[in-house]
Amino acid sequence: MVVDLTDECAEFVRPEADGLLNVFVPHATAGVAILETGAGSDDDLLAQLDVLLPRDDRWRHRHGSPGHGRDHVVPAFIPPHASVPVLEGRLMLGTWQRICLVDTNTDNAQRHVRFSFLGG
Repeated sequence: MVVDLTDECAEFVRPEADGLLNVFVPHATAGVAILETGAGSDDDLLAQLDVLLPRDDRWRHRHGSPGHGRDHVVPAFIPPHASVPVLEGRLMLGTWQRICLVDTNTDNAQRHVRFSFLGG
């Protein structure tokens, strides 16, 4: 799944001045990606993860649903964190850039995301 967090991130930094927003997911199967959403890129990302990391029995990590071991490899490709510049309380993203949680783990639907701000 790909979940767009951009609006929540923008709300978090609104009262801040200049600095860096850090977005972190404390999960072994999730990552944070900055990408365009709504035009197919999010679906393309998930499809390519399926090609690159098939959900089958090749994985040594075997607990959970079949192929779950691949979910534990995803954060090596999509890191569990991202930093975004903030100026005058606004995210300095490109026109189509969105901050997204990416998680292919179907065994756990509950996720937490941590935001922190480093002023400067």
